[in-house]
Amino acid sequence: MSQRYAYLGPQGTFTEAALNSVPDSHGAERIPFATVPAALDALRRGDVDAAVVALENSVEGSVPTTLDELALGEPLQIVGEVHLPVSFALLVRPGTDFADIKTVASHPHAQPQCRRWLAEHVPDAEWRAATSNAEAAQHVADGHYDAALAGSFAAARYGLSVLAEDIHDVADAVTRFVTLRRPCPPPEPTGMDRTTVVAFIGEDHPGALLEILNEFAIRGINLTLIQSRPTGAGLGSYLFWMDFEGHVADARVGEALMGLRRVCADVRFLGSYARADRVRPEVRRGTHDNDFTEAAAWLESVRTGRTPDAPPEARVRSVP
Repeated sequence: MSQRYAYLGPQGTFTEAALNSVPDSHGAERIPFATVPAALDALRRGDVDAAVVALENSVEGSVPTTLDELALGEPLQIVGEVHLPVSFALLVRPGTDFADIKTVASHPHAQPQCRRWLAEHVPDAEWRAATSNAEAAQHVADGHYDAALAGSFAAARYGLSVLAEDIHDVADAVTRFVTLRRPCPPPEPTGMDRTTVVAFIGEDHPGALLEILNEFAIRGINLTLIQSRPTGAGLGSYLFWMDFEGHVADARVGEALMGLRRVCADVRFLGSYARADRVRPEVRRGTHDNDFTEAAAWLESVRTGRTPDAPPEARVRSVP
């Protein structure tokens, strides 16, 4: 039986384009959903085997809906990521010119990435929100709006013309998409991995965030994203979404997670998976797996009264 993948639809979204880059999705059944929560709920119910959703954009930052769904909803696990360069096109019905455009529709993340371009080229047009850029294109085709910001690849699908392309305020924008499955063992480490967790602070107090950050700093782990979000339990109640280099199988990462579990009210593990950019982290001296193994052996020798082995030369310090 072929795999079933959920994604933010309708057909012609950037999420569908990202799904095309997921190796395991080749030959899979692809099922569009109107919203990210709907796609994730389908995965939770078992109606699909995996889901691909947008998580972060290099211009607009994190996607709050995705973060909140994964942090607070029924647990799911990230098993992979895709980085997709994003450039918008202005799609219109054939025969439409700039002077005819009074409304422009797009996903809320698209409009801020093209705000200055829109102000220069269609200054009198009003922006309208759509659940996806492809839905915006669909609304233009149906005559509800005059133009849509979407991928140029959506034009043919909806019978539209590309009035302008390569639209952006900041060049080389990239959106990060993640592949999700129901909770499962993480993929094997590759040496170029990222881990995602959500930490819940139990009691707000001076230094609470510093306590969390120290668990990473003392083990030489580099954070690639940290984002605070309200938990919904009242003002001042926050969680911290964190991406960092390494895999849960790495000793330094495992110890950091145990440290987080000790100082936080709760920690949600959201996955360890290969980085799309294939960046290999620099592992600081003293934080390699064999360093933790040697330290554990030394501690055991102290506890049992055995004579500890001579330390490696790298650890010897000359005394003046």
